[in-house]
Amino acid sequence: MQQIGTLIALNVSKPVKIMHGSKEIETGIFKEPKQGRVYLSKLGLDGDGQADMVHHGGEDKAVCVYSEQHFAYWAEQWGKPVQPGAFGENFTVSRMTEDTLHIGDVLKVGGALLQVSQPRQPCFKLGLKHELPALPAAIQDNGYTGFYLRVLEEGEVEAGDPVFLIDQDQSAVSLQEANRVMHLDKKDVEGIRSLLRLTALSASWQDTLASRLAKLS
Repeated sequence: MQQIGTLIALNVSKPVKIMHGSKEIETGIFKEPKQGRVYLSKLGLDGDGQADMVHHGGEDKAVCVYSEQHFAYWAEQWGKPVQPGAFGENFTVSRMTEDTLHIGDVLKVGGALLQVSQPRQPCFKLGLKHELPALPAAIQDNGYTGFYLRVLEEGEVEAGDPVFLIDQDQSAVSLQEANRVMHLDKKDVEGIRSLLRLTALSASWQDTLASRLAKLS
């Protein structure tokens, strides 16, 4: 069992209403750090919630994770410090990045056992949060997307918990590679097929890629 990072901050929020132009929308993007141990169930952290359950949440996307490793880049871009929760993530972690983790990696954090299910696909609400409409596209382009975890075993987690790598399929695809295929090289048939062979890949990504492959074929 290898420690690959640390849970620096645990961030939660309930959905709130904000204005998007002339329209009122609901979002759970405004995460705030929470102290103490928090129970993590198959559907996420106690005290947390999502407004759009089609694109966020559910068992495949129970926990949204972002690496503190990327904060220096964004701080330079924005000209100000970046705080945990800035990307709407539940877990702010150290060291773990899209090029070091793979679809299907099994992690232990506190009393919970978790599995990497897909990269995060940032939506327009992240741009609203920072008043930067182009931010979601910039994140997809540079690959600093973050990722989602499903919960294999429920348990309590707390900021400061070490993150251990329990299992890694040596034939698995990195999150960085998954982002390339999904967002940049959309006609890479072999890349798509490699991803579709992964049983740990989230259902939503499987559906999107299977549909794309059918059109390319």
